[in-house]
Amino acid sequence: MTENERTDVLLEAFAGKFGPGKRARVFFAPGRVNLIGEHTDYNGGHVFPCALTIGTYGAARRRKDRRLRLYSLNFPDSWVYETSLDRLGPGLPKGWASYPAGVIHTLREKGFAIDQGLDMAVWGDIPSGSGLSSSASLEVLTGALVRSLFGLSLTNRAMALICQESENRYNGVACGIMDQFACANGREGKALFLDTGSLSCTYVPLHLDGASLVIANTNKKHSLAQSAYNDRRQECQQALAAFQRVKNIHHLCDMSPAEFEQCKEAVADPILLRRARHAVYENARTIDALQALRAGDLKRFGQLMKESHISLSRDYQVTGPELDTLASQAWKIPGCIGSRMTGGGFGGCTVSIVENKAVSEFIDRVGRAYEKEIGKKADFYVMQAGGGPRQIK
Repeated sequence: MTENERTDVLLEAFAGKFGPGKRARVFFAPGRVNLIGEHTDYNGGHVFPCALTIGTYGAARRRKDRRLRLYSLNFPDSWVYETSLDRLGPGLPKGWASYPAGVIHTLREKGFAIDQGLDMAVWGDIPSGSGLSSSASLEVLTGALVRSLFGLSLTNRAMALICQESENRYNGVACGIMDQFACANGREGKALFLDTGSLSCTYVPLHLDGASLVIANTNKKHSLAQSAYNDRRQECQQALAAFQRVKNIHHLCDMSPAEFEQCKEAVADPILLRRARHAVYENARTIDALQALRAGDLKRFGQLMKESHISLSRDYQVTGPELDTLASQAWKIPGCIGSRMTGGGFGGCTVSIVENKAVSEFIDRVGRAYEKEIGKKADFYVMQAGGGPRQIK
């Protein structure tokens, strides 16, 4: 389905749910995939994501009252969520609608003049629970359309921070800044090398030289708010507190691997030490990956991806049999340059760099091995780096 066709379907559904009136404006915000640098964003480290060409579409128009009406074409049997600007708060409303409602609530808390309600219909082509940031995409979409409809003075960088705060406070997920920043600030054909401590960002052309990004979906949905994600963040904070007794640091990723090894005896709990080791070494891998990509050394980049996955499996323990199977099978395929889990883990997707001539074989062989081992099918997507949020109509 083309973008124009998708837009027409969205507007038709909008009119069917909300009736005639002023024509709605249509917006898009992308999802993201992280090439390397996982669970480093809330530890003050570096991440290396890119926005995708898939994402979330939204049609919206202002109301004359303070009502907020939300509908998703991804849940066609669901009702329209109706509430008021005066009744927004953590946990209200429930389900997917809490993400756009949370962004609107957070913007109003920050003093932005949103004194009228909205009718809003959304439709996303990011698989839900896949780890490709469908929630951040929806948040950034909301920020972009509200900014336009109400004439708000809001940069994409500031919008990303507001969306992160919304997810932290409104949805109870202690996520870092990577997802929202990548969705809000993506550039076509480029990856974002982001220092999450300073929010300085370098755009790097994603030259894959005859290779493509292939995303494999385990079809095991993850829910970060209900998973061990928040536990991992707490464990990292505990490890940081132990290191701070012997070293003047603000974040785990302030340490180099050599510094970590010099003072690791400060952390008595072996589990906390493993969590910290992943954060420190993953940050170093991400910095190395930037240099490898700039030098056109995809072989080195792919090796770093593999090391990242192994660390996420053994030290951070956020993979599981589904992600481990996809990654290990990918490493066996000639033409696969690198493969690793991407996103928060506990389900979701892997991302692989695969030579174009080997993509069909990769999908076939990895898919068959996964179904044999896990007992269900994986889905595969050949992706490109996309741009940030934009208005379509």
